[in-house]
Amino acid sequence: MGKDRLNRVVLAFSGGLDTSVMVRWLRENYGCEVIAFAADLGQGENLKPLPARAEAAGAADIVIKDLRQEFAEQYVLRGLKAQAIYENGYPLATALGRPLISRHLVEVAEKYEADAVAHGSTGKGNDQVRFEVSARALAPDIEVLAPVRNWELKTREAEIEYAQKHKIPIEVTAASPYSYDRNLWGVSIECGPLEDPWQRPPDDIYQMTVSPAEAPEEPEEITLKFEAGRPVELNQQELPLVELIEQLNKLAGAHGVGRIDMVENRLVGIKSREIYEAPAGLVLHSAHQALMDLVLERDLYHYLQELSLRYAELVYNGLWFSERREAFDALIDQAQRYLSGEVRIELYKGRAVVNGRRSPHSLYDRALSTYEQGDQFDQSLSTGFVRLWGLPLEVAGRRRSR
Repeated sequence: MGKDRLNRVVLAFSGGLDTSVMVRWLRENYGCEVIAFAADLGQGENLKPLPARAEAAGAADIVIKDLRQEFAEQYVLRGLKAQAIYENGYPLATALGRPLISRHLVEVAEKYEADAVAHGSTGKGNDQVRFEVSARALAPDIEVLAPVRNWELKTREAEIEYAQKHKIPIEVTAASPYSYDRNLWGVSIECGPLEDPWQRPPDDIYQMTVSPAEAPEEPEEITLKFEAGRPVELNQQELPLVELIEQLNKLAGAHGVGRIDMVENRLVGIKSREIYEAPAGLVLHSAHQALMDLVLERDLYHYLQELSLRYAELVYNGLWFSERREAFDALIDQAQRYLSGEVRIELYKGRAVVNGRRSPHSLYDRALSTYEQGDQFDQSLSTGFVRLWGLPLEVAGRRRSR
């Protein structure tokens, strides 16, 4: 067997190719009982086959927890308030879900008195870091197994053959090799032809959005209301956060809004072509940004722009359970006190365009900004201001001229 025997292992189980094969592989190589754990973060119908798939793969039990509300309130909302978008494209759907899954994975392991936890991430991906760093932050002495890093199944084709040999039900085939990760906040799509950054993504890979070319010919206008940075209403209807995101995914996805095609820098140092769908995420980030433009004082606004980059990197790099993230959240919550108001957005052919925003806490003063009648700005004050502002450059210029 070549590996130490374990009594019981709790596996973060998605029901995809890697983790389905892994149930059988762990039993064979560690002689252990495998408990499959799945977190419902908004995958919907994708969760239904999991119990039968885990049983067919040889799991002793499967635990499925509905974590949608916790995910939305404690993870997605924090990412939204921080305007956390990695490398100007990725709203961090998968990255925000991993620390939550890890927390409950550790709890299930404690309940079942397991010897170890396991995940299906690869040695070149980001999720290995997110799972392992999070698990050890919560349970420093826990053993974490990552079979994909050292098993003999070196290609997806080999995994597919292994699954077929052991009659493990999977949806992935050599003809359809895509890997999906879906939750309330979006979908990530990898593998197969997508690994060529020049190749156009096939339309049939998308799950949440229609092709912009096939979207309705008429635009649709929606309104979002925020209170202290939190979205509370969609089209004048007050909704719980989970339901608001779900409805917005449908509305925006129907107009082709939310497709992202990017080459990103992974934590391990390689570049990766990634396809994402995030209809609600892109719309809410745009609306939230529009309110920030209107409400925040200039220097605080600029500082938060810098903080957004650091926050996105922190989440992407698996450091959710850090004091730095907690400190960031405290500052961000303080800055969001006045971030209340409404934003109007037009959805049309793959685009979400903000065309109106208002807030009782707006710092926009038309009497100061207008060039028409009613202008109250004293332009004579600017003469001295401009001279003082440029004084250091003027002094340096005199030195250069000498």
